Amino acid sequence: MVKSTYLILNQFPKVEQFALCDQMRRAVISISSNIAESCGRSSNKEKSHFLDFALGSAMELYSQYTLALDLEYITKEFFDAVALDIKEISRMISGLKKNYDLKS
Repeated sequence: MVKSTYLILNQFPKVEQFALCDQMRRAVISISSNIAESCGRSSNKEKSHFLDFALGSAMELYSQYTLALDLEYITKEFFDAVALDIKEISRMISGLKKNYDLKS
């Protein structure tokens, strides 16, 4: 997800480099960073908390890709593929979160 996002952002208009592109880079990196940070926490409650952040970042990225589609920076086909990826990542994060929530 990170790699495909970075690659597609190279094709966005230069005017977006410090606006939408920057926000999308932060959101996509935040997903994996918060998952990693959750693994370093000792309590299940803390782990679940960081997974909430990861889910929030995934939804933020979805919103930003929707805007990119509306602005015609990406194709509908690319959007559909990335939307499926975000949905799958969100499903996996939710599964991890549920596991930690049950153990709390």
